[in-house]
Amino acid sequence: MEEQAHRIFEYAPAPESRSVVRLRTAYELFIDGEFTPAESGERMDTLNPADEEHLAQVSVAGDPDVDRAVAAARRAFEGVWGAMPGAERGKYLFRIARILQERARELAVLETLDNGKPIKETRDVDLPLVAAYFFYHAGWADKLDYAGMGPAPRPVGVAAQVIPWNFPLLMLAWKIAPALAAGNTVVLKPAETTPLSALVFAEICQEAGLPPGVVNIVTGAGGTGRALVGHPGADKVAFTGSTAVGREIARSVAGTGKRLTLELGGKGANIVYDDAALDQAVEGIVSGIFFNQGHVCCAGSRLLVQESVAEEVLERLRARIERLRLGDPLDKNTDIGAINSAEQLERIRDLVRAGAEEGAESWSPQCPLPEKGYWFAPTVFTGVTQAHRVAREEIFGPVLSVLTFRTPDEAVAKANNTPYGLSAGVWTEKGSRMLWTAERLRAGVIWSNTFNKFDPASPFGGYKESGYGREGGRHGLEAYLVHAA
Repeated sequence: MEEQAHRIFEYAPAPESRSVVRLRTAYELFIDGEFTPAESGERMDTLNPADEEHLAQVSVAGDPDVDRAVAAARRAFEGVWGAMPGAERGKYLFRIARILQERARELAVLETLDNGKPIKETRDVDLPLVAAYFFYHAGWADKLDYAGMGPAPRPVGVAAQVIPWNFPLLMLAWKIAPALAAGNTVVLKPAETTPLSALVFAEICQEAGLPPGVVNIVTGAGGTGRALVGHPGADKVAFTGSTAVGREIARSVAGTGKRLTLELGGKGANIVYDDAALDQAVEGIVSGIFFNQGHVCCAGSRLLVQESVAEEVLERLRARIERLRLGDPLDKNTDIGAINSAEQLERIRDLVRAGAEEGAESWSPQCPLPEKGYWFAPTVFTGVTQAHRVAREEIFGPVLSVLTFRTPDEAVAKANNTPYGLSAGVWTEKGSRMLWTAERLRAGVIWSNTFNKFDPASPFGGYKESGYGREGGRHGLEAYLVHAA
């Protein structure tokens, strides 16, 4: 009986079926309502990061293709979409939202294949939120006059949008839904490593009967993105990605009259006070840094723990991490999937090496890694100072840096000691302490006794090197509207 009481029960594999996804061998650009080849004929491969299997080829858009896409968006804006009554635009958005729900299982599997994140995240987080963002903005389409943005707000025009690889379909929804609700047309470039869900979204636009040219999708690498954001026919640029690329875009847009919103990197602080519910806090710490393998700009990658409970928190945290399951992203039991690309894996390894060389102590659970694909075990650094690179630079992987503090003032000072300002979490049972801390944190989003909670009605964005502008909520519509004089 004693032996049975101490037995560790393993989860049997519970794989999701790949058969719900019917991948094409090759995908073309989506311009003016139709799939069309790139003028150069150039293609690139997209891989499954979990096993490096080839998934499909996609076209690489060059300058002439971007010209065609922007011209199509302009025609659609001036001829159909910009002047369409908001109630009619809303019908298309509602239709898209319903189709996304109908195809949610297929899209969740596709996102997992192309991105590497666990199926339970794409199924239970990404896809429900994608549909919710379209439903939410569909409701705004005929109410813009009442959004508190001045009399007779009107659309900006053609929006050039560039999205990252960590939440491909969700970032698409964050960009496209408000733009269309406000009456703009769109040319969107997905990330080069995760283009497939955006191309299937193009099929959904066709299925919904969206007028040609309202949404255009151009695939490619950095050159395609530069051609798009620098195009003189774009009236608005929206970018989510690294701070370095954001700086480059800001320089290229400066002086052109284009409107610009940037959602960039982060180095979020997760503050645990001594009166916090520790088991709840540990769950929030794990979610804050290991959700989506740490490929989250608002990840709680810096854990600040009050000294009096630091050892207890770390003990509970290590025990919890040892129970995380790393492996096949299509297995419904998997907690940690694959790193998105070989390039990102090397960056994570480089920063982890730097942390060890600078004297921080790293710990990882015993965690066998698959032989194929891009994998990194969850890692916790202790003995970290604010001078360490792992405490200052965005790692964008499953790596947590732990620092301690004695007083609330010290916690706030350490949390704000970063060039970033995107997110933070605060764990305490005292409402007064929560409000005191939140008021002093220089971060765009602050979670109270939770982490990584999103709602389409709530604006999201940062300060300092985390960018400017907001996405979601009434505030997110403002970037896509101009006010009457």
